[in-house]
Amino acid sequence: MKIVILDGYTANPGDLSWEALEGLGELTVYDRTRPEETVERAKGADIVLTNKVCLRKQEIELLPKLKYIGVLATGYNVVDVETAKAHGIVVTNVPAYSTESVAQMVFAHLLTVTNHTDHYAILNRNGKWTASPDFCYWDTQLTELAGKTFGIVGLGNIGRRVAAIAQAFGMKVLAYTSKAAEELPSGIEKRTMDELLKESDVVSLHCPLIPGTHHLMNSQTLQMMKPSAILINTGRGPLVNDQDVADALKAHRLRAYCADVLSEEPPKADNPLLPCKNAYITPHIAWATKEARTRLIDVAIRNVQAFIDGKPMNEVGS
Repeated sequence: MKIVILDGYTANPGDLSWEALEGLGELTVYDRTRPEETVERAKGADIVLTNKVCLRKQEIELLPKLKYIGVLATGYNVVDVETAKAHGIVVTNVPAYSTESVAQMVFAHLLTVTNHTDHYAILNRNGKWTASPDFCYWDTQLTELAGKTFGIVGLGNIGRRVAAIAQAFGMKVLAYTSKAAEELPSGIEKRTMDELLKESDVVSLHCPLIPGTHHLMNSQTLQMMKPSAILINTGRGPLVNDQDVADALKAHRLRAYCADVLSEEPPKADNPLLPCKNAYITPHIAWATKEARTRLIDVAIRNVQAFIDGKPMNEVGS
């Protein structure tokens, strides 16, 4: 059984192990694979694992030996599942491995805006506090979360975890979700999208990227938000229109935008959000804690073992 990992570096830059996978077949691991290298590297493989390297119709049809594609992520839009299924290829993903880590990043971003710990740590390394005439100083707005309203768009695994943490901070939680009001966890109030945007002090995006949610946050929807509100996106970059968010920040129609994802990754140097003072951008790392990556690799290997045993698990498009 020949196994090829097309882009193993981001999930495992060297601090974890592929040893368990080596026990299942002849393993080749590539750190990164360019699109033009995909077919040549996957040729002859029975099993291919990929994170962000695309396996579309044109690649799949040139890989007649391929029997299994394992996506090293929850989202599997990098694979043409319909074509794979037509060729009898099993496709699996790794669901819910990063729930805790992504929820944690939501609040890391939020607390950066409300408490500015990084800002003050940098100032104090440069002598700001030692030069202060008073026992303390502050030059930013500091905000208490208790009593504020937290709006969540999309109430899946991550959305529910974020809601629970927001409630622990003493925040009122609203949700825009397809779930019926009586299905929502205790304390979460259902709202329409317009109502949620108008009422919330914080809006956090946790919905899937589908045609109906592309650029969900745009000039029109941003105008519904309070000028004092904070928008957080740890879901998918194209859920927001980057230029519209940048314009809202510059016009002081939005207090802050916190994002772990952008519409194009890595972003181009002229992305309008990068220079914005109140845009807090991290490089798609919410999923990348060692604990989450360990779970990711463990489940991915179990997926491969289950496929070899003839009992596929976490299969998509089935």
